[in-house]
Amino acid sequence: MGVVVIDAEVTLADVLSLRLAIAEPLADGARLVLRKRGAGEERRVTLGASGERAKDASVAVSLAPLDLGPGRWDAYLEQDGVRARIQSADPGFSLDRLDAYALGRRTLAYRAYRTRNGFLALKIDPAEPVADVRAVWFREGRFEVTGLLAYTGLDDDDQHRHATLALRHNDPGHSGTGRSDPAATVRVAATVQGVRFHAALSLCDVLAATPDSQGSWEPYLEVDGVDRELPLGARLDDVEGKRRRVHYPRALVDGVPIRPSFTPGDELLLEVGA
Repeated sequence: MGVVVIDAEVTLADVLSLRLAIAEPLADGARLVLRKRGAGEERRVTLGASGERAKDASVAVSLAPLDLGPGRWDAYLEQDGVRARIQSADPGFSLDRLDAYALGRRTLAYRAYRTRNGFLALKIDPAEPVADVRAVWFREGRFEVTGLLAYTGLDDDDQHRHATLALRHNDPGHSGTGRSDPAATVRVAATVQGVRFHAALSLCDVLAATPDSQGSWEPYLEVDGVDRELPLGARLDDVEGKRRRVHYPRALVDGVPIRPSFTPGDELLLEVGA
């Protein structure tokens, strides 16, 4: 069909906005088809004709009314009885756009992206308030972390908010999935300005609170104005499966190794004795 997406974005209002380069004008009755990968479920949206001489076209589709569930949805163009996957030249990743999108309070997060084979697709995930991690490091015997408060509905302003970084201990051998001990928690003041956060705590305090110098700790933030704990995760970028792909150097505290890592759900952990 000679249709290539040259710009794809899901706007703050959850509208899929596409700019298309087209070899032939879109026909009257052309439809955008979204097909859920692995399930075959489909949604169809009729598009307007682009005009006889048009070599490009703009498409805007409101996603919320389509009732798209979490998962990946491949995009097709259907016209004159022919259906073809839509090619894309847009990598679909802009951290500035993703940060702006994550400022709103949402239940679903929509993202347009280009597949490995060069086609347009949508990725849809449940969206809950989270402290999205941007940097993690060990410095001068401390664990430090910075990031962005996502999907909380807070304003990106200069307001300072009272906040606490807390680490909850899990039983050894159950990284990210073991039962936690509510009494085994380490807390320290954190800095939150607008939606940006920074926190640091002593690794000696973590080691001292770790039974038998073995186990894992789940960090989370408590922030005034947010009605729930915010797990520290890394979900806004395009790197999935961080437990396999992202590896941090370890620190030795009194001969005991401490290392940041991620759970299978891309939430941050501190592993002691690992």
